[in-house]
Amino acid sequence: MKIIGITGGIGSGKTAVLNILKSDYGAFVMEADVLAHCLMKPGQMSYNDIVNAFGQDILMEDGAIDRQKLGQVVFNDEEKLKILNSITHPNVKKAILSSIEEKEIAGCDLYVLEAALLIQDGYLDICDEMWFVYADLEKRIERLCMYRGFTRERAAKVIRSQAPDEYYEMNCAKKIDNSGDIDELKKQISIAMQI
Repeated sequence: MKIIGITGGIGSGKTAVLNILKSDYGAFVMEADVLAHCLMKPGQMSYNDIVNAFGQDILMEDGAIDRQKLGQVVFNDEEKLKILNSITHPNVKKAILSSIEEKEIAGCDLYVLEAALLIQDGYLDICDEMWFVYADLEKRIERLCMYRGFTRERAAKVIRSQAPDEYYEMNCAKKIDNSGDIDELKKQISIAMQI
Protein backbone atom coordinates (compact mmCIF):
# COMPACT_ATOMS: atom_id res chain seq x y z
CA MET A 1 0.00 0.00 0.00
CA LYS A 2 1.32 3.42 -0.97
CA ILE A 3 0.83 6.26 1.52
CA ILE A 4 0.80 9.82 0.17
CA GLY A 5 0.75 12.83 2.47
CA ILE A 6 -1.01 15.93 1.13
CA THR A 7 -0.10 19.23 2.72
CA GLY A 8 0.02 22.94 1.94
CA GLY A 9 -1.33 26.23 3.16
CA ILE A 10 -4.94 27.31 3.58
CA GLY A 11 -6.70 28.06 0.30
CA SER A 12 -4.25 26.07 -1.81
CA GLY A 13 -6.97 23.63 -2.84
CA LYS A 14 -5.97 20.44 -1.02
CA THR A 15 -9.60 19.24 -1.06
CA ALA A 16 -9.70 19.32 -4.87
CA VAL A 17 -6.57 17.14 -4.95
CA LEU A 18 -8.11 14.71 -2.46
CA ASN A 19 -11.32 14.47 -4.50
CA ILE A 20 -9.39 13.61 -7.67
CA LEU A 21 -7.25 11.00 -5.88
CA LYS A 22 -10.44 9.46 -4.46
CA SER A 23 -12.52 9.47 -7.66
CA ASP A 24 -9.84 8.81 -10.30
CA TYR A 25 -7.37 6.64 -8.37
CA GLY A 26 -9.58 4.88 -5.81
CA ALA A 27 -7.64 6.31 -2.87
CA PHE A 28 -8.79 6.00 0.71
CA VAL A 29 -8.63 9.55 2.06
CA MET A 30 -8.02 10.44 5.71
CA GLU A 31 -8.35 14.12 6.63
CA ALA A 32 -6.61 14.73 9.95
CA ASP A 33 -8.85 17.71 10.87
CA VAL A 34 -12.03 15.72 10.30
CA LEU A 35 -10.61 12.87 12.38
CA ALA A 36 -9.59 15.28 15.18
CA HIS A 37 -13.17 16.60 15.32
CA CYS A 38 -14.59 13.05 15.45
CA LEU A 39 -12.24 12.20 18.34
CA MET A 40 -13.67 15.16 20.32
CA LYS A 41 -17.17 13.66 20.38
CA PRO A 42 -18.51 12.20 23.65
CA GLY A 43 -17.11 8.73 24.24
CA GLN A 44 -14.21 9.26 21.83
CA MET A 45 -10.48 9.34 22.60
CA SER A 46 -9.96 13.10 23.13
CA TYR A 47 -13.28 14.04 24.76
CA ASN A 48 -12.59 13.49 28.49
CA ASP A 49 -9.11 15.01 28.43
CA ILE A 50 -10.38 18.16 26.67
CA VAL A 51 -13.29 18.57 29.11
CA ASN A 52 -10.94 18.00 32.07
CA ALA A 53 -8.49 20.58 30.71
CA PHE A 54 -11.00 23.28 29.70
CA GLY A 55 -14.01 22.71 31.96
CA GLN A 56 -17.76 22.35 31.52
CA ASP A 57 -18.13 25.83 29.99
CA ILE A 58 -17.08 24.51 26.56
CA LEU A 59 -19.95 22.00 26.48
CA MET A 60 -23.29 22.33 24.72
CA GLU A 61 -26.53 21.24 26.41
CA ASP A 62 -26.26 17.72 24.99
CA GLY A 63 -22.76 17.30 26.49
CA ALA A 64 -20.91 17.65 23.18
CA ILE A 65 -17.94 20.00 22.95
CA ASP A 66 -18.88 23.35 21.43
CA ARG A 67 -15.94 23.73 19.04
CA GLN A 68 -16.66 27.43 18.60
CA LYS A 69 -16.42 28.07 22.36
CA LEU A 70 -13.30 25.93 22.59
CA GLY A 71 -11.81 27.88 19.69
CA GLN A 72 -12.47 31.17 21.48
CA VAL A 73 -10.72 29.84 24.60
CA VAL A 74 -7.53 28.76 22.78
CA PHE A 75 -7.47 31.30 19.92
CA ASN A 76 -5.50 34.06 21.65
CA ASP A 77 -3.82 31.96 24.32
CA GLU A 78 -0.64 30.20 23.21
CA GLU A 79 -0.47 28.06 26.38
CA LYS A 80 -4.06 26.83 26.11
CA LEU A 81 -3.56 26.04 22.42
CA LYS A 82 -0.48 23.99 23.37
CA ILE A 83 -2.57 22.06 25.90
CA LEU A 84 -5.27 21.34 23.31
CA ASN A 85 -2.69 20.23 20.74
CA SER A 86 -0.94 18.02 23.31
CA ILE A 87 -4.25 16.18 23.75
CA THR A 88 -5.48 16.03 20.16
CA HIS A 89 -2.32 15.48 18.08
CA PRO A 90 -1.12 12.22 19.74
CA ASN A 91 -4.69 10.81 19.60
CA VAL A 92 -5.03 11.70 15.92
CA LYS A 93 -1.69 10.05 15.16
CA LYS A 94 -2.65 6.91 17.08
CA ALA A 95 -5.97 6.70 15.20
CA ILE A 96 -4.25 7.28 11.83
CA LEU A 97 -1.66 4.54 12.47
CA SER A 98 -4.46 2.18 13.41
CA SER A 99 -6.42 3.14 10.27
CA ILE A 100 -3.34 2.61 8.06
CA GLU A 101 -2.92 -0.88 9.54
CA GLU A 102 -6.60 -1.73 8.97
CA LYS A 103 -6.58 -0.49 5.37
CA GLU A 104 -3.39 -2.39 4.58
CA ILE A 105 -4.89 -5.62 5.94
CA ALA A 106 -8.04 -4.93 3.88
CA GLY A 107 -5.91 -4.72 0.71
CA CYS A 108 -6.10 -0.97 0.06
CA ASP A 109 -3.61 0.17 -2.63
CA LEU A 110 -3.53 3.91 -2.02
CA TYR A 111 -3.90 5.67 1.33
CA VAL A 112 -3.94 9.47 1.23
CA LEU A 113 -3.46 11.49 4.39
CA GLU A 114 -4.18 15.24 4.46
CA ALA A 115 -3.30 17.87 7.04
CA ALA A 116 -1.86 21.37 7.03
CA LEU A 117 0.73 20.35 9.65
CA LEU A 118 1.76 16.89 8.37
CA ILE A 119 5.44 17.82 8.26
CA GLN A 120 5.46 19.66 11.60
CA ASP A 121 3.61 16.79 13.30
CA GLY A 122 6.15 14.17 12.21
CA TYR A 123 4.36 12.34 9.40
CA LEU A 124 7.33 12.39 6.97
CA ASP A 125 8.40 8.97 8.26
CA ILE A 126 4.86 7.52 7.93
CA CYS A 127 4.23 8.66 4.33
CA ASP A 128 5.97 7.16 1.31
CA GLU A 129 5.67 10.53 -0.41
CA MET A 130 4.75 14.02 0.71
CA TRP A 131 3.01 16.29 -1.81
CA PHE A 132 2.88 20.06 -1.46
CA VAL A 133 -0.30 21.58 -2.91
CA TYR A 134 0.54 25.09 -4.04
CA ALA A 135 -1.52 27.98 -5.37
CA ASP A 136 -0.39 31.54 -5.96
CA LEU A 137 -1.23 34.08 -3.27
CA GLU A 138 -3.96 35.89 -5.22
CA LYS A 139 -5.76 32.61 -5.98
CA ARG A 140 -5.63 31.57 -2.31
CA ILE A 141 -7.03 34.91 -1.13
CA GLU A 142 -9.77 34.70 -3.78
CA ARG A 143 -10.75 31.17 -2.65
CA LEU A 144 -10.84 32.09 1.05
CA CYS A 145 -13.06 35.09 0.32
CA MET A 146 -15.36 33.09 -1.95
CA TYR A 147 -15.69 29.81 -0.04
CA ARG A 148 -15.13 30.83 3.58
CA GLY A 149 -16.43 34.37 3.57
CA PHE A 150 -13.09 35.86 4.64
CA THR A 151 -12.23 39.49 3.98
CA ARG A 152 -9.08 40.01 1.88
CA GLU A 153 -7.29 41.30 5.01
CA ARG A 154 -8.24 38.27 7.09
CA ALA A 155 -7.29 35.87 4.28
CA ALA A 156 -3.87 37.52 3.87
CA LYS A 157 -3.29 37.50 7.64
CA VAL A 158 -4.12 33.79 8.00
CA ILE A 159 -1.90 32.90 5.02
CA ARG A 160 1.01 34.93 6.49
CA SER A 161 0.63 33.11 9.83
CA GLN A 162 1.33 29.74 8.18
CA ALA A 163 4.60 28.16 7.05
CA PRO A 164 6.04 29.74 3.89
CA ASP A 165 6.00 27.88 0.54
CA GLU A 166 9.77 27.31 0.80
CA TYR A 167 9.23 25.22 3.93
CA TYR A 168 6.86 22.89 2.11
CA GLU A 169 9.10 22.73 -0.97
CA MET A 170 12.06 21.74 1.20
CA ASN A 171 10.17 18.89 2.86
CA CYS A 172 7.98 17.52 0.06
CA ALA A 173 8.91 15.20 -2.80
CA LYS A 174 6.37 16.69 -5.21
CA LYS A 175 4.70 20.04 -5.80
CA ILE A 176 1.21 20.21 -7.29
CA ASP A 177 0.41 23.69 -8.62
CA ASN A 178 -3.31 24.22 -8.14
CA SER A 179 -3.46 27.79 -9.46
CA GLY A 180 -5.15 26.74 -12.72
CA ASP A 181 -8.32 24.88 -13.67
CA ILE A 182 -9.43 21.33 -12.82
CA ASP A 183 -8.06 19.82 -16.06
CA GLU A 184 -4.62 21.27 -15.38
CA LEU A 185 -4.81 19.90 -11.83
CA LYS A 186 -5.76 16.41 -13.07
CA LYS A 187 -2.82 16.51 -15.49
CA GLN A 188 -0.37 17.39 -12.69
CA ILE A 189 -1.73 14.64 -10.43
CA SER A 190 -1.47 12.12 -13.28
CA ILE A 191 2.21 13.02 -13.77
CA ALA A 192 2.88 12.88 -10.01
CA MET A 193 1.26 9.44 -9.78
CA GLN A 194 3.47 8.06 -12.57
CA ILE A 195 6.82 9.24 -11.27
